[in-house]
Amino acid sequence: MAVAEFRHRIDEGTDPMSLTGKKIVIIGGTSGIGFAVARQALAAGADVVVASSSQERVDAAAGRLGGRAEGRRLDVADDDAIAAFFGRVGEFDHLVYTAGESLLIKPLADTTPQEARGVFERRFWGAFLSAKHAAPRLRDGGSITFSSGVLAVRPLSGTALAAGITGGVEALSRALAVELAPLRVNVIRPGVISTELWDGSVPDPEGFLEGAGSALLTRRVGTAEEAAAAYLFALSNGYVTGTTVAVDGGAALV
Repeated sequence: MAVAEFRHRIDEGTDPMSLTGKKIVIIGGTSGIGFAVARQALAAGADVVVASSSQERVDAAAGRLGGRAEGRRLDVADDDAIAAFFGRVGEFDHLVYTAGESLLIKPLADTTPQEARGVFERRFWGAFLSAKHAAPRLRDGGSITFSSGVLAVRPLSGTALAAGITGGVEALSRALAVELAPLRVNVIRPGVISTELWDGSVPDPEGFLEGAGSALLTRRVGTAEEAAAAYLFALSNGYVTGTTVAVDGGAALV
């Protein structure tokens, strides 16, 4: 959108940053941060499509979100399935990618190639292929927003795989921002967020979240709603691209 058009919309009383009437596809939108993004996008007036690998979760999420939400099953490890998915979606305005199974926190020596490739398949290659198939269908002013994590800059012992993936997603986002311009591409870097993700990642999720929060500058972990607000900022602000937005309670500083 040219500056003159942007100003013209403001003069006419139209908010050029509004998400009202926009169509937003959220892959991984049936739980955790992705679901919170879907809920906030709907509240902002958007129509949403949420997708995940489980039809049961898709149906449950669409039911909870209500009227302007549509749910579809998608295996992000299947290139043909991703291409077909976006073929059915048609033209839309924004893509958000938050898909990924529980984190694999494990020493390098104990991590099998099959485990490593399986996690990379969904968290990195799924994002890459989703961007590839979505980009031609995104309308003018559209955007892609990926998800990384604080491990990209503050890795811990046993998180080499997660750190590699999140760092890779951030580099991918910057490269695609250049290649796909003026389509905008950004990434949100959440810290420790209280979601069901941790149920399958650590033995004692409640104890882990309490301990992690006490070490942060905020003295607590974040909520899915706080993380989701960063995604909506990236979607709605047309002057933001090639950027990583951290929502981490100051984790990068401690």
